[in-house]
Amino acid sequence: MFHIPVMPLETSRYLIGKPGGLYVDCTFGGGGHTSYLLDKFKDIKIVAFDWDEDSSKRFIEREKEFNGRVVFIRDNFKNIKKALSALNINKVDGILADIGVSSKQFGDLDRGFSFNSGALDMRMDKRNSLAAKEVVNSYSCEDLADIFYKYGEERKSKQIASAILLRRKRGIINTASELQAVICSVKRPEGKINPATKIFQALRIFVNSELENLAVLLSDAPELLNAGGRTVIISFHSLEDRIVKHNFKRNSECGIYKTLTKKVVTALKEEVKINPGSRSARIRAAEKTSV
Repeated sequence: MFHIPVMPLETSRYLIGKPGGLYVDCTFGGGGHTSYLLDKFKDIKIVAFDWDEDSSKRFIEREKEFNGRVVFIRDNFKNIKKALSALNINKVDGILADIGVSSKQFGDLDRGFSFNSGALDMRMDKRNSLAAKEVVNSYSCEDLADIFYKYGEERKSKQIASAILLRRKRGIINTASELQAVICSVKRPEGKINPATKIFQALRIFVNSELENLAVLLSDAPELLNAGGRTVIISFHSLEDRIVKHNFKRNSECGIYKTLTKKVVTALKEEVKINPGSRSARIRAAEKTSV
């Protein structure tokens, strides 16, 4: 079963501004958005990025069904400018990025994204040296608290960081479930939300430099777009959405972009019932002007 793309109809409406053209899917994942776009628009081609080895394998498994219309690059989308240049591509007609963790990644216990997983890893790309285990077991109390507050907006960041250092005196925190136990000793559940949610989010964002990578992509996008080309970003929490919102606003004020979404676009109730992962998704889109 392949990954169900979030808000595919809305995504295609904002991304594809004219017939034909070349588009970039910065987050191929299981190929959900790419497949939907290729099926809906028979005359487009796509350059797909993903730095996850599993996504690279899934592309190879599905390559034949794309009929030569997709080029896959296993790389971080922050390197989009260099990677496209290596393919002799100077301009594209649209850039899409779905900034979220797939259900398959959460379900892989070796990745450490879920609360009950074995390894405390959280790397999107296993080639990167820094894993969550190193951060949790070697960073200072102050640094941990800063990470938890900055990337997780966790109000009890200092208390949780202190609890982690106290736990480290008894030995290394090896697994995600062990870390969750430490967090739960400090923070009680809030409704159905797991107390460890914000800490796990913060570690994942920090380990993968997610906000910094997004900022680089947004900075490079206008230069890579043809006039009338569009940037579409799907984000899942306020930190990402804030970066996108401010970037689009600045570029619109400078006459580089025309904002297509005055407010964030969210999933309809019907989609949320079928795909609960779409509940927190937010789309923002902008179109490059002729400047």
